[in-house]
Amino acid sequence: MAAPQQSFMANRLLARLPEADYQAVAPYLEFCDLPKGAVLARQGEPVDHVHFPVSGIGSVVVVTAEGNRAEAGLFGFEGYVPAHAAAGIRKSPHEVIAQIEGGAYRLEFGIFVTLIDTNKAFRTLVQRSVAAFTIQLSHTAASNALHEVSERLARWLLMCDDRIKGRQLPLTHEFMAIMLAVRRPSVTTALHILEGNRFIKAERSLITIRDREAMEEFAKDAYGGPEEQHRLLMEACL
Repeated sequence: MAAPQQSFMANRLLARLPEADYQAVAPYLEFCDLPKGAVLARQGEPVDHVHFPVSGIGSVVVVTAEGNRAEAGLFGFEGYVPAHAAAGIRKSPHEVIAQIEGGAYRLEFGIFVTLIDTNKAFRTLVQRSVAAFTIQLSHTAASNALHEVSERLARWLLMCDDRIKGRQLPLTHEFMAIMLAVRRPSVTTALHILEGNRFIKAERSLITIRDREAMEEFAKDAYGGPEEQHRLLMEACL
């Protein structure tokens, strides 16, 4: 599928390119489906494509030497993955997976690197996207150290909600435990707290956001800062 006219481009990074720069990138974009569980990059292996999601949600996952897994960052239609491609590094330091199905436009790795070198506006937006993602990672580390599991889960669900249409998230307790790097019973307890406050409705493999505003207040400073900094970075003039 060819890339759409820029006014219909759902990926926010590509949509913010000046029109002439978008036209220079568009011929190389290839649409692909991202089913749940699709692996966009494997840790320690070379990356073939750089993806610009238009729907769905994905995770950047750290896998330790003993096989333990934890989410480092969350992404959706606001940017691209994997972030390290901006430095011309092909070997992936992390696993990148789709956790809620969607779609993306992708560029071959070599073409992406060439566009970074030759298209100034494209390079600037990619660099800002990397900066915004780094801010998210730092706040994730801070949240893991400072906040209760229920507050961390509220933050994570709000971040997911930012990247989907509607208010329903098809997520299992097991998957949320991996993403938060906690035991499954801790997720169950945190969900009970959020549901007891009527922020969400938790069903089997499905979370429905009921009161987003109240959940933002509950999350305190775990949520909001990186989101505002991302907005400022990406909306600044090129």
